[in-house]
Amino acid sequence: MNQFEQLLAESEKDNIIVIEKHFKSRAKGLCKGNKIGLSKTLTTIAEKSCVYAEELGHYYTTVGNIIDKSKIENRKKENIARAVAYNKLCSIPMIVEAYKNGIHDRYELVEYLTITDKFLDEAIEYYRSKYGIYTQYDGFIVKFEPNFGIIDPTII
Repeated sequence: MNQFEQLLAESEKDNIIVIEKHFKSRAKGLCKGNKIGLSKTLTTIAEKSCVYAEELGHYYTTVGNIIDKSKIENRKKENIARAVAYNKLCSIPMIVEAYKNGIHDRYELVEYLTITDKFLDEAIEYYRSKYGIYTQYDGFIVKFEPNFGIIDPTII
């Protein structure tokens, strides 16, 4: 089961309805009540996973219309929803687990996690702003600067 299917199964428990449709706007996803719309322009499972995870973040954490990004409160809500998505699709434990399973470069990582390159870049930036230049998990060092990578202290 890929990430998108796992998200669908999880959200089914919360009675969330998913609809794929053409939007009048350029939005890739929208959430209203217990309905999440995904744009039919999303062509890959990775794209659908990333957009759907963010819309789930909106479902679980924000209420109301936050389309106007000129309002600081709306930008804050957007960031909260994105943080939910990063933690659902490429959390630090998931990244370390991928490394333990033989995934050693970012291209393998995005394929392994079924996410887009852009989503990984945004997640890395989020974690860098949260943790600084690195964090530790399960004996491994996940570094964000100067380059993203995993360091296994047992092989240093």
